[in-house]
Amino acid sequence: MADRAPLSPARRKQLIVGIIVGALVGVGVSLWTGFWLWLPAGLLVGLATGAIMRPPND
Repeated sequence: MADRAPLSPARRKQLIVGIIVGALVGVGVSLWTGFWLWLPAGLLVGLATGAIMRPPND
């Protein structure tokens, strides 16, 4: 397996913030609609958003 470079602290923070925002949105939409599957969908959207955002300048 190829060696992967470790995540920079700024990139790690970006992913964590994406997951937290996705969780908040998922919980909010789940409570609003009464459909609990919006929670994992919100988490995935938050993770994807954090992963594809422009990388922070280190």
